[in-house]
Order: sequence, then structure tokens, then C-alpha cells
Amino acid sequence: MDMRAVIEDLVEEAERQIRDQTWAPEPADRIVAAKAAADLGAAVGPPEAQQALSAVDRLAHLREALADLAIALAQIHGRLAWFIGAATTALTPILHWRALPTEDGPTFGTVRPSRDQYAEAEDAIRRLQSTLADISTV
Repeated sequence: MDMRAVIEDLVEEAERQIRDQTWAPEPADRIVAAKAAADLGAAVGPPEAQQALSAVDRLAHLREALADLAIALAQIHGRLAWFIGAATTALTPILHWRALPTEDGPTFGTVRPSRDQYAEAEDAIRRLQSTLADISTV
């Protein structure tokens, strides 16, 4: 299952829990969700902007988004933490990517992602950003 699909499943579950009132985001949840949404939006821009970047810059932006999620996760507990934690786990393949070519040495198990993989990860982060923005207004 690709990152987009996993994130979509998580989003659907979060939306269902909010709709069914199983999860009523607290004020602290909304504050953290709003900050995380803004940070993700700043890290990963629109598709056209991301595609114009070098592979090094695209990967840097994706890693920045993961760092933003880790910071948000450290600031919250309960369902929002579970949601952000599961989303971060879905995005962990990014941590195994490299943008630079090897120089005939070990790469610590990293791989070079394709342009499609960059786009998939960026789309997943945009979807997550949108959902966090929605959670911040519930």
C-alpha cells in the first residue's frame, strides 16, 4: 500500500471518529493541529513548486515535514497523537531515501526515490495538512 493510500485510510478514520463524535478534538488538539497544518503547508508547497525543485531540495522539504510532525506529536496526547503517530509511521520510507548519488561506498541502506515517489509523498503530506487544518476548526 502506498503512502497516499495509508494516509487516506487514516484521514477517513479520523473524519469518521469526529463525525460519530467518538473523537471531539479538545482546544489543545485544535491548536496543535493548526500549527502542524501551517508547518506542513510551509514545508511542502503546491505540486508545481515542488516539481521545480532539485531532488535534494524536495527531499529536504519532505524531511522537514516529518520533523514538523514529530514536534506536533511531542506536544499532544490522545487521539490526535495517535493520528499523527500513525501518519508519521506511514511516511517513514522518506527516512530511507537519499538524493545524492553513491560514491562507491556504503549508503546505510538508503535508496534513491523516483519522481513518482516524491510526488506520492508530497501528495500524502498535502492530504494530511488539509485534514489537520480541518481538525483545527472542529
